[in-house]
Amino acid sequence: MKLHILYIILICLVFLNCKSKKEEGADTDTTTIEAPKETLKKPKSDVYIDPIQHATAILEWKEKIIYIDPTGGAKAFKNKRLANLVLITDIHGDHMDIETLDSLDLSNAEIVVPQSVAEKLPAKYTDQLIIINNGETKEIQGIPIEGIPMYNLREEALKFHKKGRGNGYVITLGKKRIYFSGDTEDIPEMRSLKYIDMAFISMNLPYTMTIENAADAVLEFKPKQVYPYHYRGTDGFSNIAKFKELVSKDSDIEVIQLDWYPDIDTK
Repeated sequence: MKLHILYIILICLVFLNCKSKKEEGADTDTTTIEAPKETLKKPKSDVYIDPIQHATAILEWKEKIIYIDPTGGAKAFKNKRLANLVLITDIHGDHMDIETLDSLDLSNAEIVVPQSVAEKLPAKYTDQLIIINNGETKEIQGIPIEGIPMYNLREEALKFHKKGRGNGYVITLGKKRIYFSGDTEDIPEMRSLKYIDMAFISMNLPYTMTIENAADAVLEFKPKQVYPYHYRGTDGFSNIAKFKELVSKDSDIEVIQLDWYPDIDTK
């Protein structure tokens, strides 16, 4: 009987000891596993830029897809969304490439061009064309598009781009004003631009302008961001690092370099 009682007491002591340790552990481990905090993300622009090559780009804004100077053939646009709008700046082959246009599905696109381009495109595109010349603004698919002059100033370069033939464009997407210079020098019409959020500036010799001229113009019209593009000339690539240095030392303008020549080492 005594052994039975002792056995019961022993079991009770073991039980109480285990409970005490469990409670002690609960007291010392008061932390809980928190759900992982949401990763902080930088706010994204509502305009996405896809650099294709040289002067060719795709803009994506909401459900709108805009091709700028499409070149490079169907391969350059493989797996890209179909265009709602196509903007062509000039008649030269690195801007108006009929072979590339023919290779793409542009059946649902409107094509914005200056008169000089309209005169050179095949008749099959006539019904899709919307002509905007220098100084004109039209709203197309809810998007205001302004034709900005683009031309040469230097005597030795006047043969390349005559005033009135080609367009730069200012495209307003929501609250953002985006400028594509096309082939131009640092002309007064560029320098007088206002409220530009994103500026795509060409800088290659002998066809457009030096990096010094480009930087000086940018510092005058003060876009929030500037994207060097179209910077391959007859003697190779312009010094984009130097351009960035010239712009950045005198302003808060953000210089953004995208990969316009993906198959070539530009450095």
